Amino acid sequence: MSTEKNNNGIASTYKSRDTEEWLDMVFNRPIGYLWALFFKRLGVHPNVVTVLSMILGATAGFCFYFDADTPQGFWMNVCGVLLLMWANFYDSADGQLARMTGQKTPLGRILDGASSDIWFFPIYFFLFLRLFDKVMPLAETQTWGWWSFILCSAAGFGAHTYECQLADYYRNIHLYFLKGDAGSEFDHYAQQKEKYRNMPLRGHVIEKFFQWFYVNYTYTQELATPQFQRLWRNIKHVYGDNIPQEFRDRFREQSLPLMKWTNILTFNTRAIVLYTSCLIDEPWIYPVFELTILLLIYLYMRYRHERFSRIFAEELEYER
Repeated sequence: MSTEKNNNGIASTYKSRDTEEWLDMVFNRPIGYLWALFFKRLGVHPNVVTVLSMILGATAGFCFYFDADTPQGFWMNVCGVLLLMWANFYDSADGQLARMTGQKTPLGRILDGASSDIWFFPIYFFLFLRLFDKVMPLAETQTWGWWSFILCSAAGFGAHTYECQLADYYRNIHLYFLKGDAGSEFDHYAQQKEKYRNMPLRGHVIEKFFQWFYVNYTYTQELATPQFQRLWRNIKHVYGDNIPQEFRDRFREQSLPLMKWTNILTFNTRAIVLYTSCLIDEPWIYPVFELTILLLIYLYMRYRHERFSRIFAEELEYER
């Protein structure tokens, strides 16, 4: 009976079953839920938990600097794995804590979106340093040198950033059509920019700093989705704020198959590849995986979403 009650409690902290990944539901969310209950008992604010996750994740990056071909280096990599897993548990806990306590804030949303970037920037930096003097695969004497900087920069500041931003955007769009404003964090560049302009600097320095990054975050999301932006303009023109349920259901039907790709592009898949490649002392595998497999998934996901958005947009333009 207590197990059933606990499972129901965890389920109540999900954003939706449409957007939850299997590994999260069976592993990360249950552990995150226990942390959320712990922090709730202590009266800790969700934003504090998010900041703790940033510290843990950034520290993990340093641990991945060490070669795993020695016992000491191998255990440093194990520490990196455990720290990044711990950071991810806290990343689950902050959202669960916010939903169970009603302490959802705009700053919390911004911090939550920034947390994975703060985890992974140090990871790519220390992977670059780790690879610098290592011999390239299929080469007898050629070391990576500055090619490791190009590889890790392209993977981190290029592919990874855009993949995660778009995956997050598509999930929040899906949640909006599923649950409406109350159940999603579907934000718009124009609104966030206006909020930034109207936010006083005095007494809001940290919040304004993160808001500036979030403005650029939403701008990049909208720039990558021209057909969806076209659809959104038509929706507002035809329906205003009263989107018919029939239209919501049709959109969800097209969007739902893409949720598995958004999950692949967020954390678990890339983390497993990162852990494996570092522990077997072949860290180059991770950024290469980022620039090949994950980038192809990103392009496919974007193509599919833009395609059905264009079809819906054309239907509404015909109605007008």
